[in-house]
Amino acid sequence: MIVRLIVYLVLGFCVWLPVLSLAQTQPANPAQASNIIVIKGHQFIPPQLTIPAGQKIQITVDNQDPTAEEFESFDLDREQVVEGNKKITVFIGPLKPGTYKYWADFHQDSKGVIVAQ
Repeated sequence: MIVRLIVYLVLGFCVWLPVLSLAQTQPANPAQASNIIVIKGHQFIPPQLTIPAGQKIQITVDNQDPTAEEFESFDLDREQVVEGNKKITVFIGPLKPGTYKYWADFHQDSKGVIVAQ
């Protein structure tokens, strides 16, 4: 009886350990891993970022240009400078479903949108 209990415990441990370790390596919000906006050639890449509505979201703005740029949005109530070859983190939300515009203040032809759905 004790041997059987030990065998069940060992088998249970062997089955659940890989499952638990896999669960710990996944991001809490799978969409969060891809919430990156790159500034390159004074343009936002991608020009449209889709995020889930109703959640606080972390966005990384990665300026790959050698000059500073500004991530600005009246819709999101954000205005942050991103130094050349630097990254910043921007927290937004929770947002209602809709489209939220942003632009580069130093190069105003650079524009993008965040779509919350």
